[in-house]
Amino acid sequence: MDKADRVGFAAFFVACLFLAFLGGTMVVLAKVFPYEFVNDAYKAGHALIVQDSIDDPYTQTDQWRIARTERRGVTIHDPARAYEGYTLYTSGGGPVASLVDMDGNEVHRWTLPYSELWSTNPAGRGAQDDGLMYWRKAIMYPNGDLLAIYITAGDTPWGYGMVRLDADSNVIWKYHGATHHDFDITPDGRVIVLTHAFSDKKFEDFPALANPFLNDYVVVLDGETGEEQSKIPLFESFYESRFQPLLTNIAHFAVEDPLHTNSVQFVDDELAQSFQPAQGRGNQVLVSFRHPGTPALIDLDSGQLTWAMSGSWLGQHSARALPNGNFTLFDNYGHFLPKNLTRALEVDPVTEEIVWRYEGDKAHPFESRLRGALITLPNGNRLITESDGGRLFEVTRDGSIVWEFFNPKRAGDENQHIPVVSSGQRLGPDELTPEFRDSFQTP
Repeated sequence: MDKADRVGFAAFFVACLFLAFLGGTMVVLAKVFPYEFVNDAYKAGHALIVQDSIDDPYTQTDQWRIARTERRGVTIHDPARAYEGYTLYTSGGGPVASLVDMDGNEVHRWTLPYSELWSTNPAGRGAQDDGLMYWRKAIMYPNGDLLAIYITAGDTPWGYGMVRLDADSNVIWKYHGATHHDFDITPDGRVIVLTHAFSDKKFEDFPALANPFLNDYVVVLDGETGEEQSKIPLFESFYESRFQPLLTNIAHFAVEDPLHTNSVQFVDDELAQSFQPAQGRGNQVLVSFRHPGTPALIDLDSGQLTWAMSGSWLGQHSARALPNGNFTLFDNYGHFLPKNLTRALEVDPVTEEIVWRYEGDKAHPFESRLRGALITLPNGNRLITESDGGRLFEVTRDGSIVWEFFNPKRAGDENQHIPVVSSGQRLGPDELTPEFRDSFQTP
């Protein structure tokens, strides 16, 4: 091949590369064949890279935060006004649930590594390391049985499964679904849990939706066996309802995970009589859709979304209907103040008024950008899970803190990292069986 031929061949090769570049650009911009196959392959490859790239869970995951204080354990306790009992909490430090008394002493603990249950994630791929997993939420039964859900860092879907344990952390049943964020137990013992999975379904009136996107589901399990009884796709419920226009609240960055459902509460016949949006119909669930900024009701019988509303909250979690007809929310971003970004709210769903709120102050800052929960105790106080602060605290209706607990666990070369506290539950001594109470470790 002479010099002219070599120059001609090089020019031809460069021209082919340029045409290939133009063709690839056209495919990506116009999203025509084979865009979806290439895009799926890219996402899968990127997910694998992310899954294998976490070297330091303290700085590369959202399971740990820089500790805001040196304080550990119980720092405030007002026995005259606090709801006395035992507090269950889970945190980003691992699949562990601890039960502490009002002085912060651990009286019982449950733990079970994911690898002792499964070797893959619910989709069948290799599971993340145990060190990147923790129990997002746990609920304790009066006899010491425990329900807990696993989630992980560095994988999508990040929901990894649910387990029911006895008081000695022995497995009663397990459910290998992509459980995430929250679950509830019905009066008849059923378990209502959130799961998620990728879907490539298209919706004509929402063309911006990613393909595939992460869809959320409400799943009903048999509480004695863990067997799945029903499953409702939530994006379809929202899209097919009269509240579809609220989907326009979804930001451009959230089209791959459009709803990000992060709480679920069962509404029985009694609660449905007082919570006006339920219109007297029980067997519904109140959910929180983070990205549309919307608490909503889903009918478990029909799968329909029957009510929804938006408000001044932002990035909210933990929607809970109350017997007085209102509902509470953990409003992650709605206060807009540095170190006091977060609010706890009680809202009247009829007038749409905020009828009660708790906001932090200089002495007790309140900020959790991710996660958080708020439950109303039998005496009317609120137990608040400030996840990013690694803190649980109880406030009265007048906003006084009557109990405060900081996660005592620390990590890092200077003990600067604290695991997020991801859930909290308070039960009075009389709510627990005598046999379980007798097993407690005492100081």
